[in-house]
Amino acid sequence: MAERRYKRHDREFKVSAVKRSFEPGKTAAEVARELDIPVTRLYKWREQFEKKEDKAFTGKSTNDSNKELEFLRKEVKRLRQERDILKKSLIFFARDEANDLSSSGDTNRNSR
Repeated sequence: MAERRYKRHDREFKVSAVKRSFEPGKTAAEVARELDIPVTRLYKWREQFEKKEDKAFTGKSTNDSNKELEFLRKEVKRLRQERDILKKSLIFFARDEANDLSSSGDTNRNSR
């Protein structure tokens, strides 16, 4: 089944659409048709605008922001753990390399 993609509209577009739909002589359906948006979406925008006015269409909700913040904190924790593991492995392999070099140096001296 194909995934539906919805066009995103900026705040100015939404406010303009809502104001046009309240103008006398135009119905919401006519405005929606002119703007090529579903009339149900225009009605939702109108409802949001009537409830919040200036604060309508300002972006993500607080709940979305909290979820994103929680996700980012978990990601930072995971990346720090990975970094620490890489640091420890670097130290381990550096020691191992140093031991290999020192032991191979001793072998070369004894064989002469």
